[in-house]
Amino acid sequence: MMEFQFDALTTLRVLCGVWFLPHIIGKLRNMERAAPTFEKVGLRPGRVFVILTVACEVLAGIGLVTGIFEKIAAGLAVLVLVGASYAVVRINGLNWRWQKQGPEYMIFWASACILSVLR
Repeated sequence: MMEFQFDALTTLRVLCGVWFLPHIIGKLRNMERAAPTFEKVGLRPGRVFVILTVACEVLAGIGLVTGIFEKIAAGLAVLVLVGASYAVVRINGLNWRWQKQGPEYMIFWASACILSVLR
């Protein structure tokens, strides 16, 4: 009989990867609204940066969920999340909490991505 062994870091890594799915879907479904947001922070053309970001999120998500090149995937995830944090601060000012459109959530998520691959 096979015994199940819970590994908190693996679970955290998988969750960090799965969490990209709604972000990917949201960007793809709302390309016409996402592109101007990217342009607002100086990433032009916005549509190209949305597609580039989605590609990075897909690669990061797959790598984190499957454990394939997990450290590279975590690095890619952190890159995307730091970029998103920068954009949020640039657009909304330095409001720490996510309830006030701040980068708190993205910085926490990026930290979780890093911690999940440290062994």
